[in-house]
Amino acid sequence: MTQTMTRSTTQIMTPQWIDDARFYHIYPLGLLGAPARNDFSADPVPRLEALHPWIEHIAGLNLNAVYLGPVFESTAHGYDTADYFRVDRRLGTWDTLRDVIAAMKARGMRVILDGVFNHVGRDFWAFRDVLAHGQASAYTGWFHNIDFSRTSPYGDPFGYEGWAGCMDLVKLNTSHPGVRGHLFDAVSTWIADFDIDGLRLDAADALDHDFLRALVAHCHTIKPDFWLMGEVVHGDYRQWANPAMLDATTNYELYKGLYSSHADRNYFEIAYSLNREFGPEGMYRNLRLYTFADNHDVNRVASDLDDPAHLYPLYLLQFTVPGVPSVYYGSEWGLTGTRTRSSDAALRPALTLDAATAAPHPALANAIRRFAALHRDLPALRHGDFRQVHVDHEQIAFERRAGDQSVIVATNAADHPVTLTLGRLPGSRLRDALNGGPAIPVHHGQATVTLNSAWGAVWVAE
Repeated sequence: MTQTMTRSTTQIMTPQWIDDARFYHIYPLGLLGAPARNDFSADPVPRLEALHPWIEHIAGLNLNAVYLGPVFESTAHGYDTADYFRVDRRLGTWDTLRDVIAAMKARGMRVILDGVFNHVGRDFWAFRDVLAHGQASAYTGWFHNIDFSRTSPYGDPFGYEGWAGCMDLVKLNTSHPGVRGHLFDAVSTWIADFDIDGLRLDAADALDHDFLRALVAHCHTIKPDFWLMGEVVHGDYRQWANPAMLDATTNYELYKGLYSSHADRNYFEIAYSLNREFGPEGMYRNLRLYTFADNHDVNRVASDLDDPAHLYPLYLLQFTVPGVPSVYYGSEWGLTGTRTRSSDAALRPALTLDAATAAPHPALANAIRRFAALHRDLPALRHGDFRQVHVDHEQIAFERRAGDQSVIVATNAADHPVTLTLGRLPGSRLRDALNGGPAIPVHHGQATVTLNSAWGAVWVAE
């Protein structure tokens, strides 16, 4: 059963399932070792079949949702779409994708795909028609700022707009009825054939707001509990996530704070962001933003930390602060990878489950499994309010409260144990749901607690 999708003027009504979601993010072209470029002539290679063994691994991490990165026919990296109605031949066929999604859903997982609607690749069929027929093409209106009075950097007899100046990515005119009809038909087909549960909208901050409103209405007409989350790097997320538009956006502010507050040994940074976003007067209190430590576009978080031990308190924070947590494939073992000015390949390596056993930090996966179990078992961590209890350079503590349940989370980034006195606590004792051991008494709202180095505690107030 899901919440009603009627949207008020004050609060987004997201699908109820998202409160319980913990995502695993897969970039298939990278994970499965696909060739860097599509030759558009080879027979399909069913690389997606190799994802089937990963399903039990994902479930074993106590994660219950999968975000599959770009899977439709493209020129290179997947975000340069050539055909929304064909699975990329480097990954397999329509049936290959349908089978792997069906297996994920049979395991009780929700599945979302990438919706790349701001731009297409130069091999997109309608753009190829413009290249072939010029002003006589029926598709000149499908693209932003087509101008036959100038040439493009590629020597085309017309200019056009590329995403963020990248001319490999041709910006679509999403106000054009033909474009909308084509994209909406694609989404309808994906829902009908794959039973997907939502979309992550690439470059959502560049999409026209009228288009987003129309897309939301279209999706919810077909599937009322469909989740729409937009990639937004900068700005006020409420411009895109609001009662008339998207359910959520990526939380890049929190992403930055998660690694830099550890790298700089400065929890005041993450505390500032958490209070600004989710505190008693927080601007995003009513949003379930998508929370991540890294993804296919940014450095692996292990590469941004000076002390690998900080991976543990970092992921503990990610799974206990407000938001919808996500783990990027391979990062559960502390894989490293840094982007360069010319390539993201290091962020998107081929990987097998057998090879992962030799990863830098094999114990991290078990810690993430434990953190995800707490998110699963404690309602306050999934949809509770946020209140800061304590902050210092290397320690932070906060309360998450939902209904009658109050949970106190604390992390310690120092390389030695610390003892803290926490105040304004509820209940008469604290039971540590992460580490076990004797309950800690609370007297007059205060308790003295000890935190191990590069670790933390999750106490349920009783």
